[in-house]
Parts: sequence; structure tokens; C-alpha cells
Amino acid sequence: MSKKKQKKVHKTLVEQILDKNKVPFEQMEFPTHQDGDVAQLSVDHIGQDEHTIYKTLVLTGNNTGPVVGVIPIDEHLSYKKLAKVSGNKKVGMVPLKDLLKTTGYEHGANTPIGIWEKFHYPIYIDSVAKEMGEIIVSSGQIGRSVKVNAEDLAKLVDADFADIKE
Repeated sequence: MSKKKQKKVHKTLVEQILDKNKVPFEQMEFPTHQDGDVAQLSVDHIGQDEHTIYKTLVLTGNNTGPVVGVIPIDEHLSYKKLAKVSGNKKVGMVPLKDLLKTTGYEHGANTPIGIWEKFHYPIYIDSVAKEMGEIIVSSGQIGRSVKVNAEDLAKLVDADFADIKE
């Protein structure tokens, strides 16, 4: 009799950070596709409500420098709302060419957990996440994510909940 080996997925640095801080999470993998020179999540037909999957957007503010907004992937970020809650007069997206240098992550892999661990930038999570309970955020690699309790995430990365979507 042979035993079947279970496919074990290695833990990303983000998952190791969650473990170290005793924050429960569930590993998730999503298919990806190439969109120009950037890899994107392919979220069609995966049986997951898109409103539970969150994107991590990195902007720069005139007062704070880098600032992070975390919103559902099916929503748009309000620059005005993020600027106001973060104490900036205005904010703008970090240019794609500067993203890796600013966050340590390539486009599509930005994660509030890894960004906080390395840089301690101010992070704002859209307030709808608090009502949802569990949300899905990137675990630092394209196609890899973690499902985590929104309040646990906010506590870990010292984030504030705020209405930051349009």
C-alpha cells in the first residue's frame, strides 16, 4: 500500500507573519492571467464573491508620503476620501515603475501585512470590511491570498477602518 502525498503549499512571508502573531488565516490560491506587462487575478468562475476579495492600493500623500488603501476589488478608491482620512490635501497612485521600490512587492502582490511589516506606512481599510468579518487579501505573491478576519488584520497592521471607496 502506498500513501498518497498531500500537496503541501509553502508558506509565504505574509503567512509566516500571521503565524508568528497568532492570527488565524486560510491559505488561498487564485488563477492569474497576463494583462499587458502585469499579472492579474482571474476571479471569474472561482466560486468566490468578489466583494470579499480586497486589493491593496499604494498611494502617496502630500503630507504623509506613502499611504495604503485596502478596498474590495469590485470597487473604486476615492482619492478625496483617502486624502481626508489620512491627513493629506491630496493623494495619487505610486507610479508602477516605483511600486516595487516603495512597497517591496510587484503590482498584483501588494499586501497590507507585508507592507506594514517592512515600512509601517499608514493603512486604511474600507469600513465595509468590518461588517463582512472575513476578507481576502494578497499574501505577497501573485495568485496567493489569505482569508483573515478584518479586525484581526486591522489590529496587526495598525490600520483604521474608514469609508474610502467611491
